Amino acid sequence: MDTQQPARTYGGWRQSRGMGLFGLGPYQTLGVLAAVAVLVIAATVSFTALAILAVPCLVVLAAVAARWDGVPLLSGLVIRARWWYATTRGHTSYRAGVMVAGEHAWGLPGVLAPTRLLSVDDPAGSFGVVHNPRTATMTVTLRCAATSTWLADPDEGAAWVASWGSWLASLGHHTAIHHVAVTVDSAPDPGSRLSDYIARRMLPQAPASAVRILRQLVDSAPRAAADVESRVSVTFRDASNSPEPGGADDALDEIARALPGLQDSLGSCGLTVLARDSAADLVGIVRTAYDPAMRGDVDRMLSMRGGVELSRWLDWDTAGPVMAEEHLDRYVHDTGISVSWAWHEAPRQQVHADVLARLLAPGPYPKRVSLLYRPLPAGEAARTVEREVNAAAFRAAYHAAQRRDESARDSTDRARAQRAALEEATGAGVGFMSLFVTVTVTDPAELPRAVADVEARADIAKIRLRRLRASQAAGFATTLPCGVFPPQLAHTWPH
Repeated sequence: MDTQQPARTYGGWRQSRGMGLFGLGPYQTLGVLAAVAVLVIAATVSFTALAILAVPCLVVLAAVAARWDGVPLLSGLVIRARWWYATTRGHTSYRAGVMVAGEHAWGLPGVLAPTRLLSVDDPAGSFGVVHNPRTATMTVTLRCAATSTWLADPDEGAAWVASWGSWLASLGHHTAIHHVAVTVDSAPDPGSRLSDYIARRMLPQAPASAVRILRQLVDSAPRAAADVESRVSVTFRDASNSPEPGGADDALDEIARALPGLQDSLGSCGLTVLARDSAADLVGIVRTAYDPAMRGDVDRMLSMRGGVELSRWLDWDTAGPVMAEEHLDRYVHDTGISVSWAWHEAPRQQVHADVLARLLAPGPYPKRVSLLYRPLPAGEAARTVEREVNAAAFRAAYHAAQRRDESARDSTDRARAQRAALEEATGAGVGFMSLFVTVTVTDPAELPRAVADVEARADIAKIRLRRLRASQAAGFATTLPCGVFPPQLAHTWPH
């Protein structure tokens, strides 16, 4: 008798849809209805008025209703107009260093410019906090070690997934938490760790053949090994929002009180919290992201007396690049060229627990994959799912009034909205999720292969990625442990 249990599958993702028609949002629907109303009124007035208003109304209809690669044409035109404005004003180019005129010769570029790094002394160990006064947030990063589901019992893996869902749901009861980012940072090992380890243990009188074999091992290690780090960055709201360094003490005390509980509950999710990243660790992460050729040197300095050697020549202001140039489809910075993507569509079908394993697995190029989750408070979550159910019911009623059959996509979407409302009523958490991927190369000739590698991995993971055209710098910063949340930037950052 076959007693093997079927593999568990998971789902629950759904793209938020407003009460619009023909797949449009509420504001787009109002724009279409307004253009149609203007045409009808003009036709009743005179043929001349209709001829005059027909062209602009048709342009509005085409810009609002037409789509290119799933994006409304009007949104694409607005993005390109902003990009043109930014390039003409020099906002896409960054230079720093002693040769730059002005007082602020050093600093971080783009959306990271307002951030500052704080170091908090705690009985459990000091840790770094990235404070962003512009968005009134503080970010703490936990360095974790994840247990592979491939080496665990299926029931134990299912328990980890259930605990992770419960942990995310519990975030809705922490009013101080703005969002959480889970990042897997992988890169070919630069070989500095193995080289230092062997160099300290190699004796001068060792046989020449043994020395030659060890040196060959060190030379081949970067091509055979990988450096993988898993991080959980928790971004808290800063109620004080004080620009002064000492004005955020109350917020830092609250963060220090909340972290132990969050860390302990992660233990049941298959994660082992190794430590809280210190200020030196955060500086090293940002520096190696902008200057990937320095990864080996930075790792070596971080291993020396807890990052004391690194802090002697590098701080938060000098952790950024000397040169950065944002292009429409890539981001050039110091010794690296990066391309960033955003999650365009979640898997439509039920997936297994290891669906993202191929995307997260180390590859031949440095890569960061960040999954962002913004929890909704319990009251707001109930209103959100109810609003989504009402919007789905409105679309179904409209189709019935028009005597048109409901499409399979709308029918499935309505069922998902109702299921989400039922799960929320039984205690499940509700939140907004997004995923960002950044790959970096040091040789421009390798960029097409790196892009193809990431997109192929995304296809295996059953997700659709969209390259962040005209937003490469923001996407690059989102995958860093600095608390960058793109939807928040759209409301707080000047256009």
